[in-house]
Amino acid sequence: MKQPNTNRTASPTVAQTPPGKAVQRWSAARKRDVVLRLLRGESIDTVSRQTGLEAYRLERWRDHGLAGLEAVLKERSEDDPVQADLAAAYKRLGELGMENELLREKIARLEGGVPFHRARSRR
Repeated sequence: MKQPNTNRTASPTVAQTPPGKAVQRWSAARKRDVVLRLLRGESIDTVSRQTGLEAYRLERWRDHGLAGLEAVLKERSEDDPVQADLAAAYKRLGELGMENELLREKIARLEGGVPFHRARSRR
């Protein structure tokens, strides 16, 4: 039994436009397969010839794939203890800021708008 060639991707969906020019739409899965081929070390020229796509488009897809990969790897998971501690610290910081603001308003009301207590002269 002959093994199917796994280096080739399925051709994209083609829709005909009125002037007769073919428009190709590549699904995310097909783009991913092409980008993975490039990341595995296949030549851009080879992949370009096999898929019928321009090299600049393949390079753009590869760059977008790498940027997305980097962004995902920078994310912290929700069960990260450092992230949980940071969230708790931000929450406490917000609470203290609100408490400070309320105390300042209370002081202003009690003093009647006068910043310091008026002391009597000792003379």
